[in-house]
Amino acid sequence: MNKKILSIIIPVFNEETTIQRILEIVCECRLPEGFDKEIVIVNDCSTDRTEEHIFAYIRDNPLFRYVKHAKNAGKGAAIRTGIGHTTGDYILIQDADLEYDPDEYAVLLEPVIKADADVVYGSRFVGSNPHRILFFWHTIGNRLLTFLSNAFTNLNLTDMETCYKLFRASVLKNISIQENRFGFEPEITAKISRISGIKIYEVGISYYGRTYDEGKKINWKDGFKAIYCILKYGFLKR
Repeated sequence: MNKKILSIIIPVFNEETTIQRILEIVCECRLPEGFDKEIVIVNDCSTDRTEEHIFAYIRDNPLFRYVKHAKNAGKGAAIRTGIGHTTGDYILIQDADLEYDPDEYAVLLEPVIKADADVVYGSRFVGSNPHRILFFWHTIGNRLLTFLSNAFTNLNLTDMETCYKLFRASVLKNISIQENRFGFEPEITAKISRISGIKIYEVGISYYGRTYDEGKKINWKDGFKAIYCILKYGFLKR
């Protein structure tokens, strides 16, 4: 039986404290029977020791492909670059900051195996898995952005802003991604919502969030940009 390949894109910017550990976990995690993985690391021009730690781990490991941006361009741009270097049947986004657990790839793949899903979102707001308690207003902001996105896409997601998004490669590679930063999330959600007959699922995942002192990068400005992108790719594009 030919195995299906899950391509895991890891966009990285200044994650010297976590990058080696996340690569270890992603490399060692087990996928359901019938799946293999490839791992595409996109270094978005890190200025710390991130690249050094990456090279120390991926040397002579055929699972990994490494790409580096000549200048910092943003998470969306790194994902766009990563998509172009994947060869798998399915594509998954994995942040490098340990907030999301690669051991839950099997959870994300379950709708693919059982229901032939085209897209699977991992929601931080449903299910009984562990969730670190952090910022009240971040939660309100995430829920507001998801609500606005749903209003324009007519989807009933609970977590549009989640990192864990899994796509059938043939679906994702036919979508033109324009946003360079965190606007990728509302943009891709709006664009998949308009694909006729697409099967979109959502599953509950764990969330081990971090504080700004621990290296969290998204901020209130990205929230306003997300609202703009929801309007741009939802209402205005109609």
